[in-house]
Amino acid sequence: MNLSATSLTATRRRSELELSAVDTVDVLVVGGGITGVGVALDAASRGLSVTLIEAEDLAFGTSRWSSKLVHGGLRYLATGDFATAKESATERHLLMTKIAPHLIRPLPQLLPFAPGVTMMQRAAGVVGMGVGDLLRMQARTPRRVLPGPRIVGARKALRLAPTLNPRGLRGGMLSFDGQLVDDAKLVVTVARTAAGLGARILTRVRATELRGDGASVEDTLTGERLEVRARSVINATGVWAGGLDGAITVRPSRGTHVVFDAADLGNPRAAITIPHEGSVSRYVFALPQGNGRVILGLTDEDAPGPVPAIPKPTEDEISFLLASLNRVVETPVRRDQVRGSFAGLRPLIDAGAESTADISRKHLVKQSAAGFINVLGGKLTTYRRMAEDAVDLAVSARGLNALASRTSSLRLVPVDDALARSERSDAAELVAEGVPVTRAAIEYAVRVEGALTADDVLDRRTRIGLVDEDRARSFDAVSKIVAEALAV
Repeated sequence: MNLSATSLTATRRRSELELSAVDTVDVLVVGGGITGVGVALDAASRGLSVTLIEAEDLAFGTSRWSSKLVHGGLRYLATGDFATAKESATERHLLMTKIAPHLIRPLPQLLPFAPGVTMMQRAAGVVGMGVGDLLRMQARTPRRVLPGPRIVGARKALRLAPTLNPRGLRGGMLSFDGQLVDDAKLVVTVARTAAGLGARILTRVRATELRGDGASVEDTLTGERLEVRARSVINATGVWAGGLDGAITVRPSRGTHVVFDAADLGNPRAAITIPHEGSVSRYVFALPQGNGRVILGLTDEDAPGPVPAIPKPTEDEISFLLASLNRVVETPVRRDQVRGSFAGLRPLIDAGAESTADISRKHLVKQSAAGFINVLGGKLTTYRRMAEDAVDLAVSARGLNALASRTSSLRLVPVDDALARSERSDAAELVAEGVPVTRAAIEYAVRVEGALTADDVLDRRTRIGLVDEDRARSFDAVSKIVAEALAV
């Protein structure tokens, strides 16, 4: 696919919105998170005509608030959910070897054998990582992609995670998993790939009513209301799904992360895996990122009540994460070292469990009484399989003429070098001191990746917004560049 075919521009949005008001497509997808764009790609790759509508921006909701892991499911093994763990390992294999190897890298993860980690937790970790490696082999993921687990000594453990407390450290268990360069980037890249196959990707278009044959929608930029007709409709709105189908009972679970400068944790080369006190199935992870940061997460807390547009971490959750990390490090990390924090809501299906931590991460694909299809639950790693199942049901339920799914071998479009594409002499200038994002990257976000506002760029294309200070220092410059790029 050439770049113009996959570019999501404001001009393309306007023209495709006009077309969506007058014709009938095979599949209307509602929701622009990872599941929704995955559905759009699966359907478009089968030869179906597709329109996707999203009330806000791509990756506006849960998809941008993940731990950025493409993982094989250590936690699911620990709870005996082998089916979910196996599915995760299979989908991880496809993502890392065929679909998106340019967006995922292997991440070393260290379970330290430290005084704060009990013998039972060490044993459970060793067994779990060993079984996880068996699933890796079953999925046929080569060791050059994901090396096998092994026990390392204290010296090696400290080289990987210098902040660990050396007193009483007996080495640790080293394993490997997949880490996304960025979760929001994955969403945008899947959307661009779908667009290259003819899918219409329409952000700032809100569904006010869903039916089996279409939806009533509003263009939130202009206030215009219109009807979009479709032979099948798939609701992929995640934690907001119940607002479009009252029969759905979603039980949101809040997962919180905090952000540090990597230097404050000794610039770790591996993620630190810390079991919850008294648990062999729940963990906190200190995850090094590629931008000189570390994110520490995550929690699993019930989040009843109205679903907020942007969830907020609680101080109790932040304190819990810091206390978990401080059990294994030499110098306690202070609250004032936290540079930022974020929280996402998992769209779990309420099955009456006492705690959201006990709810299965299996996904649900089911036709509603109104005739549209709901897809929710699951997790980021298994988005492709969720999408395939949703389109399979749409094809059979609505009698669509479609090919078999081919997304298991369909590679996502590349992410181009923004600097190489820009002809401006100031393309390499940073948007703010100490913020490693160039003017060219902002222009690319607008002209290729569908950004329409400074918020889109700050919060979902570059992730500058994860640190409030960086966001404030960059806002004016980014707003100006966005306006200039939209005017071209």
